[in-house]
Amino acid sequence: MVWQPAPVVTGDAVVLDVAIAQLPVRTLAALIDIVVIGIAYVVGVVLWSITLTQFDDALSAAILIIFTVLTLVGYPVVMETATRGRSLGKMALGLRVVAEDGGPERFRQALFRGLAGFVEIWMLTGGPAVICSLLSAKGRRLGDIFAGTVVISERGPKLNPIPVMPPALAWWAASLELSGLGPEQAELARQFLARSAQLDPRIRHEMGHRIFDEVASRISPPPPPGAPAEYVLAAVLAERHRRALARLMPQAQPMTYPSPYPTYPSPPTSGFTPPS
Repeated sequence: MVWQPAPVVTGDAVVLDVAIAQLPVRTLAALIDIVVIGIAYVVGVVLWSITLTQFDDALSAAILIIFTVLTLVGYPVVMETATRGRSLGKMALGLRVVAEDGGPERFRQALFRGLAGFVEIWMLTGGPAVICSLLSAKGRRLGDIFAGTVVISERGPKLNPIPVMPPALAWWAASLELSGLGPEQAELARQFLARSAQLDPRIRHEMGHRIFDEVASRISPPPPPGAPAEYVLAAVLAERHRRALARLMPQAQPMTYPSPYPTYPSPPTSGFTPPS
């Protein structure tokens, strides 16, 4: 019987639509990266040895140590940051590192994974990484636990798309304080919006208002009076996604998308104007 990691399940018993990368595939991707790092390291050491006679022994040893650390830690950090969660090995096997809520990996998370990988993979020959991945239901090694990340297979099911911002709520969403909104609540709302059209109207209404109450209790200011629950959830998720992209690409121009929502008059200073 082949062991497979359990799916990602939020605290609200919602299964995330991602395929967790299995240990054998991750191991093969890691081996590819190790070969790439090994080749780069050998080339660097050869160049270091050529210039060895130009420096004293202490300086040469310091250069070698710095180069070793930068190669072993810098490669995964730079690659995963530049490609949003992929190294050469992961590209070859269709894997990607993402945050626990399905968002893109950030530099801080890549740095935590790189530093932990230096210890658990290079210094301890990968033993802790393998053991932790086997014990984790999500196949996470120590670096993933410290960084709050998961390795997924891009060739499996995809995450539900981020909802488009309802124009009538853009003014309100721009002022939101979202620090209290956790990844589980955000993913629960995203799952609901993606599947709401398939639900029975009564169940859709009850579930929508339950999720609406949970999300509304974690954000401020409160939603405009009379705003439909699904529009509020869509506005919160769209604004959350916009801010995440802004942190990753601070110099990028704001992204615009075609909106499936009806066009509203100019936003009011208070309250919500439903479609006519």
